[in-house]
Amino acid sequence: MTSTNTLRRVSAAEVRARLGEPEAMIKAKIGDRIDAHARRFIAHSPFLTLATADAAGRADCSPRGDYPGFVKVLDERTLALPDRPGNKIADSFRNIAENDGVGLLFFVPGMRETLRVNGSAYVTDDPDVLARMRTEAKAPELAIVVDVAECYFHCGRALIRSRLWDPASRALAAELPSAGEIAAEKMNLDPALLDQLLEDGYRKLY
Repeated sequence: MTSTNTLRRVSAAEVRARLGEPEAMIKAKIGDRIDAHARRFIAHSPFLTLATADAAGRADCSPRGDYPGFVKVLDERTLALPDRPGNKIADSFRNIAENDGVGLLFFVPGMRETLRVNGSAYVTDDPDVLARMRTEAKAPELAIVVDVAECYFHCGRALIRSRLWDPASRALAAELPSAGEIAAEKMNLDPALLDQLLEDGYRKLY
């Protein structure tokens, strides 16, 4: 088997030569602000992924989710994401402090297309922003504000190929160990106990 250290690396120029140039229509769809269609998509989205990188360029991608519309459009060039309770590792916060570039990918269940937003970010505790993100009388402690540089819809080929929204795809989860079983193997603990602790934590979210 070939060592991964000896695999040939393809340059950006070679990639472009093989793929060709995107059609003018594709380039034209990339905007620099949140238009009415993007705003409506965000208002219906209960889930996104947030990509960040540290000062050295080491990347991280984390899931973010809540009730549809949990991300707020402050104006046509600005978004705000609430920081809901999580594992407290705070990778995204640390990365943003070192490197403010971020990428977001919004999903709406059942929709094949996704919404991509790229820009720069910072963390805020502004009370007016946090108050807009209050759920069931509880506001977040912090929020991530994104200054939008690019905003555009991505075609649905990946979701079509993956059959992500196909109910039959849910059977794949039955073939995997539970989160408790995975953690138990790493920490030599009782998997049933860890699964119960996870479930108890999930029930406390709302």
